[in-house]
Order: sequence, then structure tokens, then C-alpha cells
Amino acid sequence: MSEQVKVQCSDCDALDGVGRRDFLLGVGGTAVTLAALEAIPGSALAQQAQPAQPARQARPAEALIRELYQGLSAEQRRRVVYPWNHGGGNNRTPTRKGMYNAAIFRDHSIGAAYTPAQVELNQRILRAISSDDAGYRCITRNGTFDGSGSFGRCGAYIFGDPSGNNQFSWVFSGHHLTVRCDGNSEPDAAFGGPMYYGHSPDGMSQRNVFNFQTRSAISVWDALSAAQRQQATIAMNPGEQAGSVRFRRNGFPGIAASALTADQRRLVQQVMRDLLSPYRREDGDEVMELVGRNGGLERLHIGFYRAANTAADRWDFWRIEGPGFVWNFRVLPHVHCFVNIARQPQA
Repeated sequence: MSEQVKVQCSDCDALDGVGRRDFLLGVGGTAVTLAALEAIPGSALAQQAQPAQPARQARPAEALIRELYQGLSAEQRRRVVYPWNHGGGNNRTPTRKGMYNAAIFRDHSIGAAYTPAQVELNQRILRAISSDDAGYRCITRNGTFDGSGSFGRCGAYIFGDPSGNNQFSWVFSGHHLTVRCDGNSEPDAAFGGPMYYGHSPDGMSQRNVFNFQTRSAISVWDALSAAQRQQATIAMNPGEQAGSVRFRRNGFPGIAASALTADQRRLVQQVMRDLLSPYRREDGDEVMELVGRNGGLERLHIGFYRAANTAADRWDFWRIEGPGFVWNFRVLPHVHCFVNIARQPQA
């Protein structure tokens, strides 16, 4: 069996001329709004928004995964289907819950493992877990799949058995990307487990498809007072990969939403909507529900991180963190984002 791929990035692009002051202050441009989640007033973050009418009828991703599974030959199943708890046990993370920077099993990429019709079916699954065409463009990095270069060089694997009521997870991975669809097989974990996404251009460049998310976060920074900015700035690197999204119960860095004004909290809500905007509505709703069950918006903190050896007017990461919630966003030299959201039992 091929060795799994660790998250790494050796093809970092140079900055494209955005200065430190521009990075901190450049907030121009039109905000991108979340089509899949409506504005939520006050602190009622867990309240469900009114259902939006779909533009067209489409089969849900889960049904497409079942169709894909049923059409696989025995040889294909040997290459792309794995037990639910594959790689787990002895305190190890199951393979399905890893965050990858390429096809998990490089010898079994989409182009190598699937027929043309099955490749198209995998594309439909990826579209089905996107909010809309704009969300799909974000997830696919305008169809380039970043360093992977094509859909066929990414990987799509099924863990478990999607037939009947069994647990399963369809895991799609490529350069700067790991996303899932698990049919809510793990109801207390958003996105079926930790998620990873990124894009090679400098995170403050308009060429980066996730630039709108950082600009949304900067709108919060711009609204903070001098004292609030001091509280929100952390002179360290929060790290990356799995270690950066481990949950803690208290001592969250940054400034708490409970310490913000009503107008500032609305800006944080807008950041949340922008973060969730690429993904289908049910996944966004699940995130909102988990945040509410873990204590609500007031318990989330937003922090802006800078390494100790960088200039005082520059930060390289921003991060939203609270009980059962980490959204760790590296902006420079290019975007790496690690996400983990789950129900956190009361101590």
C-alpha cells in the first residue's frame, strides 16, 4: 500500500510586492457574502437560518457517493476503498481524518483509479459539497487545483461503506486541500473531521481566491480600539498542521467576542459567513449549531499573530478559536488554513 502523504509545501511563491503596511491596512474591495448562510442577529449564532430556495434540483453528495461506490469493480475497491477506521487504533488518527497536501495514496490518484464516467461522478460530488459555482471556484482554486494542476492528479477515497446506514467518509485531497463528505457519520464533528485548504499566491494578493476571507478579518481589526488591538495581537506563530488545531478548554489567545461591541460582533459574524461561504448550506449550518452548543459566539476569540522577529505592523496569521473551534489561517507567504470544529463535552 502506498505511503500516506504529509502536509508540506515546498513551492512557496515569493510575495508579489504587497508591503507590510498594505498588508495590515489594505481592506478595499467588495466583501464576498455567504450564499449558504444568512445573517444571524445578536449572539444567536446557533439559530438556524430560513431555508433558501435552490436554484436547481441536484442530487445530494451522499447519493452520488453511493452511486460511485456501487459502480466500482473489485479491483477499484482495493485501490480506493478502505475500512472506516483505517490507520487508527493505538491513539493514532484514522487516515480519513488526516489533512493532506496531495492524493493520500499517490499511486491511486483519480486519473489512475477511475474510469472517465467515474471521474465525472467525483467532480459532481465535489460540486455538490460546494455552496455554488463561486464556492466551487474557491475550493478548486479556479479549477487549477493549485500545484496538483488537474482534477485527475488529486485523490478521492471512500472510507467505510456508504451503502445502507453504515458509516462512511468520501475524502478528497490535493495540493493545499483536504475536504470530506461523510453523510453526518460523525454528528459531533463539522466537515467530517479537520479540514485543510490553501492557495499559492500571497494571501493579500487579489490573485488568491481566499483573499476575501482575510479582508473580512481585517475589517474586524480596523474596528478595534488601540487597547483592543493590543489584546488581539499575539507575538508568536500559532503553528500549522494537526498541532495547530488541537482543542483547548480555556486560555484562548486574542480578544473574546464577548468583549466586543455589537457592531464589532457583527463584523465577526461576517467573517464567519465568509469562511463558510464556499461550502454547502448543511455544512455551514452544522458549524453554527456546534458553535452554539459549545457556548455561542461570545466564547470565540479572534487573534492576529506575528512572529517575534517581524516588524510591529505586520501579522502573518489570524485565527478564530474557542471551545471545540479552531480556524487557523496563515496569510503569508501564501495561504494555509487548518480547521477543526467539533462538539466539546462539558468538563
